[in-house]
Amino acid sequence: MGIGKALGVAAAVLSLATAACAAPDEARIAQGALKGVIAGDVVSFKGIPFAAPPVGALRWRAPQAPPHWDGVRDASAFGPSCMQMSNGGNFGAVANQSEDCLTLNVFAPANRPAGAKLPVMVWIYGGAFTQGGSARYDGTSFARDGVVYVSLNYRLGRLGFFAHPALARTSPDGALADFGLADQIAALKWVRANISAFGGDPDNVTIFGESAGGISVNFLMIAKPARGLFNRAISESGFGRSRPRPLADAQKIGADFIETLGVTGDDAAAAKAMRALSAQQLSRPNGGIGDPTGPGPIQDGVIVTEDTGQGFADGDQARVPYLAGGNSFEASLFRSALTNPEGVLGRLPHRDAALALYGGGDPAKAAAAITTFATVIEPDRYLARQQARAGQPAYVYYFSYLPQSLRPTAMGVMHGGEIFYVFQMLPTAPIDRGPFHFPAATPDDEKIARSIHAYWVAFAKTGDPGSAGGPRWPQAGADDTVLEFGDDGPVVRPHFDAAELDPLTAVADANGGAAR
Repeated sequence: MGIGKALGVAAAVLSLATAACAAPDEARIAQGALKGVIAGDVVSFKGIPFAAPPVGALRWRAPQAPPHWDGVRDASAFGPSCMQMSNGGNFGAVANQSEDCLTLNVFAPANRPAGAKLPVMVWIYGGAFTQGGSARYDGTSFARDGVVYVSLNYRLGRLGFFAHPALARTSPDGALADFGLADQIAALKWVRANISAFGGDPDNVTIFGESAGGISVNFLMIAKPARGLFNRAISESGFGRSRPRPLADAQKIGADFIETLGVTGDDAAAAKAMRALSAQQLSRPNGGIGDPTGPGPIQDGVIVTEDTGQGFADGDQARVPYLAGGNSFEASLFRSALTNPEGVLGRLPHRDAALALYGGGDPAKAAAAITTFATVIEPDRYLARQQARAGQPAYVYYFSYLPQSLRPTAMGVMHGGEIFYVFQMLPTAPIDRGPFHFPAATPDDEKIARSIHAYWVAFAKTGDPGSAGGPRWPQAGADDTVLEFGDDGPVVRPHFDAAELDPLTAVADANGGAAR
């Protein structure tokens, strides 16, 4: 062996030994060294850049390579959330916002053995593609259960989902308009390249998200650029029949908005002027949730090529175990359905029959149930059927558990209400924020939280949530089995609510795949 080769081997051995002996709060990734924080038996590394800051000439561009650094980077604090855009929702204010926001966070067991290959779970937050941030979610409970948890930021609003003729004509990325989804894919590539430094297994990655995050999971399932970057998927309240906006429509909406800021044209000068606008100007509020001009996935032909329902039906989805579900009062997100129930019932061909079937004669209950089933629960069943037809394991849940104090008055579990339980982040004091009320946790609440959390972790570890130790969770199949997390704990429900769901499937099919 030559001296050069011998020195190379020695250096490699020394590097491995150094990595094996590194302190739990230290990690070295391709970009440089990191110093995290140990809290009990969990170590966290926060605010790690996974792409270059998407500012200046990189605004409305695909994510570029992340920065490198010399020395040791402090990873003790979350990075800023991406610029928020008011949409009439009730997600709470985010104080620390910036256009320079493409960072992620890692939570891992502090006492993991050297060379550990632990399952990885990557969380994608919700917020109608206009609000939210990774700093709101603590991954401690997952790390304590032997999972390497990752949360990421992605661009929101018009900075994250935007099309304009000037961009399509002048950008090296062509018609790319789903910059937020591109960020998620870039983060998954970062995970694949670097997660072993934190004890994670790059070949066992589960993506999971809620609301806009659940929609993102479903689009990543059918996005070719995301193929091979994850091994399992969980979509919580993911609106499974979501339709992206056609590119031409999105470009017109984008051009009309930019014109209000004094920029016209579709050439390089217009693109340059658009990138000179402030992030605050571009984050001007829109008309609220459901606004037909509001930001969201666009059928740009680069990342998003079709709607999720059609993609699953065509067999274009990733061949991975898939878990999806929703809550018993998803209609809480749609205020018009609650304030104007006839607006829902009046669109149905058999109003009186629907009133009896879904609400027992109560218009408000009927409208809430129809909205919940049509937007989330029926699409969950539909996607699970398609995944099973593709020969892949598919599991469906329904979350209806309510704290004892809410049962006499609540119509069901509000949109997003399961997150407290999945993350085992139940409040120790009551939360009152607008229409949202959540009491301090009781032992019963903590029990259901331990249960659903265990199923999620089991799914990430093995692809089979039924290995969690509770009731066996059968795969969705011909009998449309659902595991309901209800007031009596997890219960297996074959042919779940078929009488209510079957008519909505017929309506969705008649409308070309979108339940309305």
